[in-house]
Amino acid sequence: MSFSTLLSDVTYRDRPTSSSTAGTINHADTRSQISRARSYASTAATSVSIAGDISSHLHGGYSHPLARSWQAERQLTKSMLIYPLFITDNPDDFEAIPSLPGQKRLGINKVVPFLQPLIAKGLKSVMLFGVPLAPTAKDALGTAADDPQGPVIAGIRLLRRSFPNLFIVTDVCLCEYTTHGHCGILHEDGSLNNSLSVDRISDVAMAYAEAGAHCVAPSDMNDGRIRAIKLKLIEAGIAHRVVLMSYSAKFSGCLYGPFRDAAGSCPSFGDRRCYQLPPGGRGLARRAIQRDIGEGADIIMVKPATQYLDIISDAKEIGKDMPVAAYHVSGEYAMIHAAAKAGVFDLKAMAFEATEGILRAGASIVVSYFTPDFLDWLET
Repeated sequence: MSFSTLLSDVTYRDRPTSSSTAGTINHADTRSQISRARSYASTAATSVSIAGDISSHLHGGYSHPLARSWQAERQLTKSMLIYPLFITDNPDDFEAIPSLPGQKRLGINKVVPFLQPLIAKGLKSVMLFGVPLAPTAKDALGTAADDPQGPVIAGIRLLRRSFPNLFIVTDVCLCEYTTHGHCGILHEDGSLNNSLSVDRISDVAMAYAEAGAHCVAPSDMNDGRIRAIKLKLIEAGIAHRVVLMSYSAKFSGCLYGPFRDAAGSCPSFGDRRCYQLPPGGRGLARRAIQRDIGEGADIIMVKPATQYLDIISDAKEIGKDMPVAAYHVSGEYAMIHAAAKAGVFDLKAMAFEATEGILRAGASIVVSYFTPDFLDWLET
């Protein structure tokens, strides 16, 4: 009902019935009729727009950009981001990774100049992945993983000297260093030897911790490796200064292709479905998270991220008193780049939307290839 219609209706209802009094209507009466009409219109509008409790009116609460930002339980900051770095055993390597737009494989001589501008912009943390390229670097046991002259340990020492305030995370796995490309030591029939793998993985984690890594992050998914690493850290007297981040809920799937191109870690046979989690295994993921918390993990990680927001939420519920990390993996990153290039959406807008969804689900740490971009975008 329009205001003019309401005014006409009220005027008609209030019109004197006697013609003898019609001439007595003055300007005050007219103003009174208009006021009553406005009141009537306001009451009618309110009854139409509020069907129940007044709390249904929400728009005012996010009508301004700053007010919208206040609605987020977690707002993306630079300190939440960890940037993955691929370091090769070729000292002068500076090679683009075609399936990971904008990302590089770096030799040890290129790491510091590559990171200097990023640290100046506020980069707080990196995650190191070793990429052995020498023909003899790989064997069945992954012995090069903890080589004191290898890319990861050399990288840790270099970064500790060059950037004392940079927080260094090391991925701990054997897949980059084994001839078969699997994440542990195998039985003769090709299946994973969990016992030997845990012993080897925990030794590699210790080597990284003793070299100066602030955080070790085993991604192999062998049962019991968190307990084994924690016990060795305690026995070595360094558990008090090394963070243990567990890839607790790491799912198998097709989103790791660009990473395997970058790290040279594609299995030479079979797949990893018998030790990485099945995509539909929510209950299994919850059990793995509970197990790793019980074994001494300091941080729980979910990987991949955007397809597993429910698992991130579960991780925060189960580990409500500890940080939850999420790895926005190579395939997720590459898909956003490909779709943006095709004009499906704006790259920056989607990078933020995907990452804010991860934070909303419960993560407070994000391993992201978008980190260099976010260092710029968060300034504006």
